[in-house]
Amino acid sequence: MTSPVWLDPRATADALPYPSLADTIEAVLRDARVTVPPRQVLTLAAGGSLFVMPAFDETVAITKLITFVADNPSRGLATIQGDVLVFDARDGRRRLVLDGPTVTARRTAAVSLLAARRLAPKPQGPLLIVGAGVQGRAHLEAFAVGLGVREAHIASRSAASADALVRHARSLGLQARHVDDANAALADCPLVVSCTPAHTVVLHTAPRPDAFVVAVGAFTPRMVEWAPTVCRHVAATGTLLVDTRDADHEAGDLLQAGIDVTALPTLADVVCETPAWQRVACHDGPIFFKSCGWAGWDLAAARCALAAQTRRASPGSTPP
Repeated sequence: MTSPVWLDPRATADALPYPSLADTIEAVLRDARVTVPPRQVLTLAAGGSLFVMPAFDETVAITKLITFVADNPSRGLATIQGDVLVFDARDGRRRLVLDGPTVTARRTAAVSLLAARRLAPKPQGPLLIVGAGVQGRAHLEAFAVGLGVREAHIASRSAASADALVRHARSLGLQARHVDDANAALADCPLVVSCTPAHTVVLHTAPRPDAFVVAVGAFTPRMVEWAPTVCRHVAATGTLLVDTRDADHEAGDLLQAGIDVTALPTLADVVCETPAWQRVACHDGPIFFKSCGWAGWDLAAARCALAAQTRRASPGSTPP
């Protein structure tokens, strides 16, 4: 019996280059064979959460099993722990085991990259990243390689974290600087990613009229990064959209602003140019993309990783 291939964080990242992963996510959104049951979010005794996220198509089945513990950094641990199990949907064999935190970081940033490719009026930035943790780093890398961003402004409540991400940005060849006031920096940046721990509102200033905003940090109804007044301002003057219909009951920023999330278009509407998107696509003003997560993105990561394994196994193949 063939054992599954276990990929550590570095190997998982190597199997998921951002542009290819964004392309694979788009293919998943176009694929009617993809099935994504509702994810389970179970509250653990100490206050953390266990996420059980299955998805499958005709050939691949996955389950992501991860925990999220917000105060883990105080323990010297990552907030997300776990794995993505990849199975052959035809014979049930385990094919791969991917590092869960790496998949989560890279597929989330690749979803944002796909949305920015489609929607950002000024995709080359400058880019403002609010929150200098794992998602801040992933979005910096994805937008640099996928959009050609060359200038980044980094804001974080932790000066050490912001400075570390600035150094990483410079190592990638970007101009980068640490900004103390994220709200003031919104005026200079038409490309914005918020990926804070989302314990409380950190952004209470409206983005520029030509801004494309990705709001990542708040992925439960109780979490929030953006002030309700800002969300209502964008609803009145620009365009709101969500990653999937799962956001209807998870998009904390929008729900706390009293916005009817069920009426908003999704990224699939954008990709497939449905009437739901065409009704709002002509609106002026900022574009606010709320991302909450979906196991379909993890299925896309599994497809991408399996394709990388196939290339490596083929004689004369080149690395992805």
